[in-house]
Amino acid sequence: MQKFRAVKTLQKFAAAHASIHNHFSLDRHLNPRDIFKQNRSAALAEWRQLAA
Repeated sequence: MQKFRAVKTLQKFAAAHASIHNHFSLDRHLNPRDIFKQNRSAALAEWRQLAA
């Protein structure tokens, strides 16, 4: 928090970071490896499409 000069900037960053983290947080411990990898690949492909 010390690197942000304004609280508003910190809030913007935290909101963006939370949405990205939730997109890629796929609960690895609940899924078998092959399903986890499929979900992770789909999330990454969607992120690349959105970022392009």
